[in-house]
Amino acid sequence: MSIVIGLLLALVGVINFMPLMGILGAERLTTMYGYPFEDPNLVLLMRHRAVLFGLIGGFVFYSLFQPSLQPLAMGAALISMLSFIVLGALEMPLSSFNEALRKVMWVDAIGLILLGLAVTITALQERTPS
Repeated sequence: MSIVIGLLLALVGVINFMPLMGILGAERLTTMYGYPFEDPNLVLLMRHRAVLFGLIGGFVFYSLFQPSLQPLAMGAALISMLSFIVLGALEMPLSSFNEALRKVMWVDAIGLILLGLAVTITALQERTPS
């Protein structure tokens, strides 16, 4: 079962790691989010956001080799993905977001499902006597 947990966490790590590409600058951010990033201040904030996502994704990957850190990594990924969906849902209907942001929300929703499976399998493993 730990192979399955590892695979699920690796996928969650990839989802959280993907935004790191935004560090490359405004052009890449525009491609990723379907929004013209022309204000240098906004570009700086978004590039910083990309670094933070890279840290979360990297931490999830690291937890594959340090299983004692997996609950913390799962929590960080949960907060990361769920907060985007909740904040988006509070802001406006999904249909109001551009296509790129809707895609981000769906990818995060898939990530939450994968994370939920990893948490469930982990909990079942801990309940089962060895």
